Amino acid sequence: QVQLVESGGGLVQAGGSLRLSCAASGRTFSNYIMGWFRQAPGKEREFVAAIRLSGSSTKYADSVKGRFTISRDNPKNTVYLQMNSLKPEDTAIYFCAADRSPRAVVSATTAIGYDYWGQGTQVTVSS
Repeated sequence: QVQLVESGGGLVQAGGSLRLSCAASGRTFSNYIMGWFRQAPGKEREFVAAIRLSGSSTKYADSVKGRFTISRDNPKNTVYLQMNSLKPEDTAIYFCAADRSPRAVVSATTAIGYDYWGQGTQVTVSS
């Protein structure tokens, strides 16, 4: 089993920045894909970014490309999501997820296929 705990959410003004963290514990492997998803009220959960714990492959949703950066610190079993130039439409609960499958990172954009999920952290961007 893998446990994921997100942190770093909060309230920020438009144009500001936040860094989310996802700490993993339990049985993790270096070939896992770690993803960030978000869900706004009344909307479906949507993909934000993904990274494989080994190598440098990353994938971003078009809506966050150039503003968000996903990174990892393997010795700390932690994945980060640096969010810059935040917009009110980025307001959502952000979830961290882990995928054990060997699929390519560029294909890991759907919630189906991720095996483990954190409880989420709220990000609110005021205008």
